[in-house]
Amino acid sequence: MSSGTTRKHTALPKARILIEALPWLTRHHGKTVVIKFGGNAMVDGELKAAFAQDVVFLRHAGLRPVVVHGGGPQISAALDRAGIVSEFKAGLRVTTEDAMDVVRMVLAGQVQRELVGLLNQHGPLAVGLTGEDAHTITATRHTPEIDGELVDIGRVGEITQIDTGAIEALLADGRIPVVSSIARSQDDGHVYNVNADTAAAALAAALGAETLMVLTDVEGLYEDWPDSDEVISRLTASQLEKLLPELSSGMVPKMEGCLHAVRNGVSTARVIDGRVQHSILLEIFTDEGIGTMVVPDEEGDAV
Repeated sequence: MSSGTTRKHTALPKARILIEALPWLTRHHGKTVVIKFGGNAMVDGELKAAFAQDVVFLRHAGLRPVVVHGGGPQISAALDRAGIVSEFKAGLRVTTEDAMDVVRMVLAGQVQRELVGLLNQHGPLAVGLTGEDAHTITATRHTPEIDGELVDIGRVGEITQIDTGAIEALLADGRIPVVSSIARSQDDGHVYNVNADTAAAALAAALGAETLMVLTDVEGLYEDWPDSDEVISRLTASQLEKLLPELSSGMVPKMEGCLHAVRNGVSTARVIDGRVQHSILLEIFTDEGIGTMVVPDEEGDAV
């Protein structure tokens, strides 16, 4: 057998895999997908590189990816170096004036720059911005209620408005926007630290995205944690709403974000395992969804 024939045969499985993706390529073409980058995928070198490849692949496959990121581990490390104690209340980082300077520097000057650099190894694609740019994200001071009392947690913002103009312009130009979860203030001239899961969900809704994908360090939403590690592969907005009070504190903003997205026009919201290389491609282009997908209620579902 000639080497040419052998080569054809070894290439066939690749062709089959590509063709399997065809229905999804057709379905998602031209659609906007917002991806929240976080967890292990953010600190492990190989996972970071795979994430960048996935996002660039989506862009070349005709989708319009938008990346939103926080930077919890990097912020904690920088605060330690600056001698500022990390404190959390109600699952949110207490952000003093001094801490806010560090947060802004780490998100916009370190995490975002690295991500933009990884994406741009594949071409002149990624452009970084923060919620401050072009009024993309506006917030007001968030004072959570803990045990019936309103608690001051500093420069932590609650999103009041999204302006998608700058992101839309970048997408129309074929770029990949990379957004740091910092917001401009609606009322006092300061900037605010906003939860990146919440920011991603708000942007997905405002952009009319097809999909919101939240990378996390678990396989998805577990059926009956800790008694079972069965992942719920699909649930409706109303089913999710009933589960919210039982979820662990880290999962709450993620699942609240998914709920907000699908209740505000996003077709599907998914929590996927960012510890799996190329999990984004597996989720978007195969039948074997690998996380938890939240879908809007159908008529008659809502309670």
